[in-house]
Amino acid sequence: MTSIEPGLSIRNGFAEGPLADVALSRAARAGQILDDLQEQASTMTDGHLHDGVYRALRRFTQEQPLTCQVDRITALIRSGVRIGWPACDRLPCA
Repeated sequence: MTSIEPGLSIRNGFAEGPLADVALSRAARAGQILDDLQEQASTMTDGHLHDGVYRALRRFTQEQPLTCQVDRITALIRSGVRIGWPACDRLPCA
């Protein structure tokens, strides 16, 4: 096991510890938001859908997502393409 910083270590190519748990939680919540948006897209205005996609990406990355990313994902959802956001139970490291 390699310790990166307090609360984050690497074992067998996967991050472990409280910081990794928080990142996994953010990814799962972002995926849930996107799933909910896709279920409700037909009843949402373009602005609400765009804002929801923005919030999901912002939650996942903790940074401001690129406008082109938000626009593209919003357009895909609006056109009926299902966006998959698989969340796993371990955080792989490069």
